[in-house]
Amino acid sequence: MQSRTPASRTGRPRSAAADAAILAATREALVELGWSRLTLGDVASRAGVAKTTLYRRWAGKNELVVDAVAELFDELELPDCGSLAADVEGVVLQFAALLSRPEARSGLMAVVAESTLDEALRERIRVSIVERQKHLVHTGRTRAQDRGELPPEPDPDEAARTVGLIFDMVAGAVVHRTLVSGQPVDEEWVHGFTRVLLSGLVTTGTGP
Repeated sequence: MQSRTPASRTGRPRSAAADAAILAATREALVELGWSRLTLGDVASRAGVAKTTLYRRWAGKNELVVDAVAELFDELELPDCGSLAADVEGVVLQFAALLSRPEARSGLMAVVAESTLDEALRERIRVSIVERQKHLVHTGRTRAQDRGELPPEPDPDEAARTVGLIFDMVAGAVVHRTLVSGQPVDEEWVHGFTRVLLSGLVTTGTGP
């Protein structure tokens, strides 16, 4: 898994405790202040570190906030529930629960909004959050293939495209449902979504 923070620089060794405190303080500040009012000075004060400590680790606010949000998404795990449908439902409910937390909701909305005018920030979101979480899809597909629920996909390029498509469908649907529409992601919705995802519109529409 890729590092949450930039490559370490020469000088004093990094402190994992300080990193954790800084990222937690960043999320706290985002909820209380919002993107525009958040400053590295305020984060440093909340984390109990010198402002120079932040600059040794992150070049600026954009990088810091993305890494603070990425750390939250690293909490996601794909449950092994015995079937592809159950695994999908489990991770979707977990993802929705994460997005219901103020620090995740505020942080993600902030960086996505800012990235519309900042291509470098958009790339950092893609690398630090999107690409890093695709392992959930890889794991789910491998389990389903081992169970015989999905056929093998020997072409690595085609397999990568499939993983990307599945990730986009799941993440896009849950983010839209929770953050754009503001509707609940409950078990009934998740069951219906999973049925459409795995069966397709034609099969779903002709079912009993």
